Amino acid sequence: MTENNKPGASRSKAEQLPLAFSHQTATGREDLLVAAPLRAAVSIVDEWPSWPSPVVILVGPQGSGKSHLASIWKNTSGAVEIRPKAGGDAARAAENSPVLFEDADSDGFDDTELFHVINSVRENGTSLLITTRDWPAAWPVKLPDLRSRLKAATVVEIGEPDEDLLGQILMKLFADRQLYMDDKIVSYIVTRMERSLNTAQTIVEKLDHLSLSRGTRISRAMAAEVLKELGSDVDED
Repeated sequence: MTENNKPGASRSKAEQLPLAFSHQTATGREDLLVAAPLRAAVSIVDEWPSWPSPVVILVGPQGSGKSHLASIWKNTSGAVEIRPKAGGDAARAAENSPVLFEDADSDGFDDTELFHVINSVRENGTSLLITTRDWPAAWPVKLPDLRSRLKAATVVEIGEPDEDLLGQILMKLFADRQLYMDDKIVSYIVTRMERSLNTAQTIVEKLDHLSLSRGTRISRAMAAEVLKELGSDVDED
């Protein structure tokens, strides 16, 4: 494995400031890291349009890969993003195209409109993909008919990431920022960090920021500094 990038002496002082440099996150199917916690969710996305039911719900914590999978499915299916709000046209959109509803539990929805969306999907032979952090049973649904429709949906949970997946995710996040890391530093981080993909994103952002501000490459000591800041137990040797 090549070592991470070196800011180098050629950078001006202005370039060494911790500016919010833009970086492109790779979100294509070829960029997806498939490990055990993601396998069922990846399979259901890849199996479209031969789904066991016209409505599929992906459940997982923030940063678990739901948006990446939803993006892949949207590009494959030509789905239209919807927000099932009262007086909206979400149900009409579902008549002619697959539809995607992300972050259903946090963004909220109108019971009647979501019910009409699901009915439209069923009647017109289209598909609906919903992403959420909470299982549908925990949603504040008051309409009995909608609750019945949700019970008939296929629910796929994204499991807690294991160390192997976290390591792969860290490598990908660093690569998205053109930072090519030593395996030993990544292993050091993985064994001490919170087992969360959201935490992995935070660690990479902080290390990139420190590397730029100090004009040095990312080291184990720098990784330990960030981990300690995030509340992880870090050995001093």
